[in-house]
Amino acid sequence: MKAWIDELTKEKVGLQIAPLIDVVFLLLIYFMVSAQLKRPEADLDLALPGEVAVTTQVVMPDEQIIVVDAAGVIRLNNQTFSGTDAAQLAQLKKILIRYKAASDQMGQPAAVMIDAHDDSIHERVIDVLNLCAAAKIEQISFGSVN
Repeated sequence: MKAWIDELTKEKVGLQIAPLIDVVFLLLIYFMVSAQLKRPEADLDLALPGEVAVTTQVVMPDEQIIVVDAAGVIRLNNQTFSGTDAAQLAQLKKILIRYKAASDQMGQPAAVMIDAHDDSIHERVIDVLNLCAAAKIEQISFGSVN
């Protein structure tokens, strides 16, 4: 009996590949049968959009950009205004008043975007805000052009 047990322990137990291949083929057949075929594109219901009639005209606001640089210089439409000169600030105020009147005449809101440099003098930004208030411009935003 002991010899028989010694013989069994000496035999190498190996991995049987044939049953694994059978299982793989059975799984392959199962997935092939249970999978749904892709519908051809011609069978898809597509509702393409038609022409859309515009009922109201889209109003694109005209926005003026006022730049305040680090030295306190104010720029509008390639015109430079010194922030410390009262006469130049008055000239900028007249330009903003004319801009507001032209916008009102066209039926569009007057909008101003202030692009202030990070190191700009805050007093110049307040001057620009005061000039916009004097011109009765209500749509004011802060941003960066670059």
